Amino acid sequence: MKYVHVGINVTNLEKSIEFYQKVFGVSPVKVKHDYAKFLLENPGLNFTLNVRDEVKGNQVNHFGFQVETSEEITVHRERLEKEGFFARDEMDTTCCYAVQDKFWVTDPDGNEWEFFFTKADSDIHKIESTSCCVVPNGNTSSSCC
Repeated sequence: MKYVHVGINVTNLEKSIEFYQKVFGVSPVKVKHDYAKFLLENPGLNFTLNVRDEVKGNQVNHFGFQVETSEEITVHRERLEKEGFFARDEMDTTCCYAVQDKFWVTDPDGNEWEFFFTKADSDIHKIESTSCCVVPNGNTSSSCC
């Protein structure tokens, strides 16, 4: 397999292209009036934006990038904050049976993206004081991370 493919519905193609161009750090390889396609080599991702009249909240739980070091979390967070994004940090948190450093950004249609580094496994699903894996509708995911 070369790429994982994810296609999401969006309501505003221009705003979504701008958001994902900044998050991915690359421009789309194809843009039509109702469609855009990004191809990322690392990680291997074929990611498409499909215009719809209406998108109701986060149609998936969340998306994420697992990085190799805790330092990468800082690099990506600082990069995206320079692009004007608010990053919600969750450092040294226990979530999804793991101890992690992470942050979240949200696209124009409410889809959350997590950048995370797993420090260690844990026997605990999550620590109650953390907002780990809470999606925009307020539910907590059991399949996150």
